[in-house]
Amino acid sequence: MEIVFICLLVFCTIFTFDVLHVRLQKYLLYRHRKGFEQHETYFRSIISSNIRYFNKVDLDIQHKWLFRAYLFYRSKKFHYVGVEKTDEMPILISATAAQLTLGLENFSLNYFRDIYVLQHDYHYGYYSLPFMGHVDASGIYLSWDNFLQGIRSAQDSSNVGLHEMAHALAYVNFITKTDEDKHFKKEFHQYSKVARPVYQDMQRGRKTILGDYAATNYHEFWAVSVEVFFENPVKLRHELPELYYAMADLLRQDPYQILVNSLAA
Repeated sequence: MEIVFICLLVFCTIFTFDVLHVRLQKYLLYRHRKGFEQHETYFRSIISSNIRYFNKVDLDIQHKWLFRAYLFYRSKKFHYVGVEKTDEMPILISATAAQLTLGLENFSLNYFRDIYVLQHDYHYGYYSLPFMGHVDASGIYLSWDNFLQGIRSAQDSSNVGLHEMAHALAYVNFITKTDEDKHFKKEFHQYSKVARPVYQDMQRGRKTILGDYAATNYHEFWAVSVEVFFENPVKLRHELPELYYAMADLLRQDPYQILVNSLAA
């Protein structure tokens, strides 16, 4: 009888905790939405003025993008190293994270509490070449000059913001496993079935739209693929169609179709 009572007590405790947790999450979401309503116009003005892709998606996706950028912005601590902080910096950085994860359920990259913004290229560790950005256990690092060039330039396929957020997304799913997205983890294996042969061919000397840096290692191949997927979807779809569609399935986004729709509108 005592065992039955203990089991019942444990069950009731777990049930009560689950109910309270769900209610707390709903309450927090309500509070976040109320806070977002006060900032939506401001976020929209900054993001729409700087990120071309934002203006090509429909209004529902824009709203989702803005809300997720706001949540990301609220959940991170931004540090400014040798650069003067401006209001647009954390908003645009948050927007690139939201852009990458628009099609995913889990988007907060919650292992990373700290984001470091530097002015220019910088040296890291024992590497001789300067970095535009990197991700490690201590946080996400970005050089602001290169970040701005990436989101504003239509002349190349480079976007350091998307590049580093792609590293961070892989990090929380496969290394720390703190913010795993079931769809992303499942589809990444399918993506790799297409991507690995392309990467191996590039290591043997094949030239592709991804550029030589993508052949450095598979982590960089993934991050560069993300940059080109969003920055030059037409050429990527034409040159490496299987890779393009694998990424579209993985990220649940289709930049090529969005571009076509925007031109037809």
